[in-house]
Amino acid sequence: MISQSNAKAAIIRTERGLTISGARITLYDVMDYVKSQYPTKFIQSLFELTDEQINAALSYIEINRDAAEAEYAQVVRETEELQAYYANQNRDRLINTATKMKTGNEAAWKKLEKMRSQRELKVSAF
Repeated sequence: MISQSNAKAAIIRTERGLTISGARITLYDVMDYVKSQYPTKFIQSLFELTDEQINAALSYIEINRDAAEAEYAQVVRETEELQAYYANQNRDRLINTATKMKTGNEAAWKKLEKMRSQRELKVSAF
């Protein structure tokens, strides 16, 4: 493993949260897979991390378990809230789009329907 000071230096706080230094991967991404009990080598290859980076991330999580778990729970909760918010937004937009009829296209729709029925007559004649 890696010493506590090296683990802290390899993990930095950015606007995205706790991030592995030299990568755009957050500890929360790694924790998703750790919690699901994926093997370390799988997580490392999935995120294309070096041995030092994955060891630093796992050491940091182990050393700061309570703080990391609390922050991870908060991130998961915020993510779920955002997903629910955007699902509602998209649902409302889909409903509005589906119910909104564009006016002024009635003549074009009639012409299209007439052409469609004529084509069906030609096809059924064969």
